Amino acid sequence: METEEKKMGVVAMTALVAGNMIGSGIFLLPSTMARLGSLSLLSWFFTGFGALFLAFVFARMSTMIPKTGGPYAYAHAGLGDALGFQTAYCYWINAWIGNAAIAVAGMGYLSVFFPFLTNPLNACIAAIGFVWLFTWINLKGVQTFAVVQVVTTILKLIPILLIGLLGWFYFHADYITASANVTPAPQLGTFDIITQGATLTLWAFIGFESGTVPAGSVKNPTRTIPIATILGMSIAGIAYIASSVAIMGMIPNAALQNSVSPFADAAQVIFGEWGKWIIAFGASVSCLGVLNGWTLIQGQIPMAAADDNLFLKIFGRRNKKGAPSYAMVITAILITACLLLTISPDLVKQFNLLILIATLAALISYLYTPVSELILFMRGTYPYTKRAVFVALVGIVYACWAIYGSGTDVLSYGALLLLSSIPLYLLCPKNRK
Repeated sequence: METEEKKMGVVAMTALVAGNMIGSGIFLLPSTMARLGSLSLLSWFFTGFGALFLAFVFARMSTMIPKTGGPYAYAHAGLGDALGFQTAYCYWINAWIGNAAIAVAGMGYLSVFFPFLTNPLNACIAAIGFVWLFTWINLKGVQTFAVVQVVTTILKLIPILLIGLLGWFYFHADYITASANVTPAPQLGTFDIITQGATLTLWAFIGFESGTVPAGSVKNPTRTIPIATILGMSIAGIAYIASSVAIMGMIPNAALQNSVSPFADAAQVIFGEWGKWIIAFGASVSCLGVLNGWTLIQGQIPMAAADDNLFLKIFGRRNKKGAPSYAMVITAILITACLLLTISPDLVKQFNLLILIATLAALISYLYTPVSELILFMRGTYPYTKRAVFVALVGIVYACWAIYGSGTDVLSYGALLLLSSIPLYLLCPKNRK
């Protein structure tokens, strides 16, 4: 078991939250949003506003239920075994399929420095190697994890913040005003642009809740987790908004729409040819830092459910460092199998389909957590205030809007994911009795 001295503090937990939020997607997002127009920048504020309300819900729940498992623990407390299991199952799948995608993206950025990684087989082998490297790091305990997470979070923030700060010296306001709405005729309305933009920016905020998951490995969790959740999300949000606005003002909309590396293009304006290398380095570290953070999560979630007899008991076994060793190794094997799909071009589409299904999994916890909080308030389990109820209601509305905005494909495949949890739930040790 971990002693209090070996547990994570505010710095490590803030790095976990910010590091798990800032992944590979942010480095392409300005190009995607440019296809809607500069009005889409308002989506950052709507998404940030909704995510902040949800962050307050998760922060408050972490003080009410300071248990390992985060979203699972909260859903289990308010909604019972069935929906608690469903939350753990979906969030676990989101974590390890997401890690497979992150590993693939990381090899793409590293190929700038190591051209042999452009070969699919070499990239796959290297990605699998990094998956097992970070599994090993996490098996060494939270202290080793924390050092790696803090370092990678700082390194990934440097290039993003450089663009967000120095980019204003190369800013052209007319690039923003001239491209407010560039959607093809008939043009989308302002609200539609914001809604579509919010769907894109939402993925950049996924992970703000990750600080609530390893509560058992945190010093003074009722204080540390709320601070780290709000602080980590604020750091990531400021970096996102500052860099996105700067890039849209640095690069003409027509060029930005067709850019495959908007951050690299912006860095080239500021630093010249060195810009490409700076951003490639930042993006590579970003992917590796996210992989480290979500490797911790993919072991903690099933471990928490296994402790409640809602997952196979093997997932709850710890090593001498207190790490859920079996859960991490089994999940790493699943990620390895998933990565092998990327070697064959015929199987890449199936791999992308898995990612599409997994995206809804994170949204499930965003809906279940505020609902669970309201149920606990109504039962009288915990005292409440009108403000707390209001925040939870806004969180529910925002979560529903986010799920709706994710599109019919995600919703239909996500429904299949939820249905697949039912037969597995019946096999839980608690139900077998």
